Amino acid sequence: MPDTKRLRIGLYPGTFDPVTNGHLDVIGRAARLLDKLVVGVAINTGKGPMFSLAERVEMVEAEIAAIAASNGTAIEVLPMEGLLVQFARSVGAAMIVRGLRAVSDFDYEFQMAGMNYRMDPGVETVFLMASERHQFIASRLVKEVAILGGDISTFVPPLTLARTLAKLGRS
Repeated sequence: MPDTKRLRIGLYPGTFDPVTNGHLDVIGRAARLLDKLVVGVAINTGKGPMFSLAERVEMVEAEIAAIAASNGTAIEVLPMEGLLVQFARSVGAAMIVRGLRAVSDFDYEFQMAGMNYRMDPGVETVFLMASERHQFIASRLVKEVAILGGDISTFVPPLTLARTLAKLGRS
């Protein structure tokens, strides 16, 4: 067991509304690099979430259980609000993990990483490229497709699919 003073703790923040297969891909890959991963579920009411914060935390916890069990990495899901670097400090994370799908993601994430570094140079931002099969998946688009009656079954895990359809009255 690693020395507790030297645990590699990372934070993967997001809204997860809903959690997608792309999110799970990044969580699984990040967990292999860390001793502990905290998944921070942002309140983010400005985005008009489909699911409440409690529902999103519960869905992420349920969906990541298999990932944590398969590689033995401690994965904790927590609601978060406020400045990202402050939350990272509060959970002991020295690394913020961000998934990148396209160049447009990089522009925004690059600015965020620079701002976070200026606020706390002790917290590094690490980018993981989305796997090829998940590069186009975005929660916002998944929500829109679901609301308009499209099939989202290849974009989200089964539990999230069922809860999304139930939320839309199509269970």
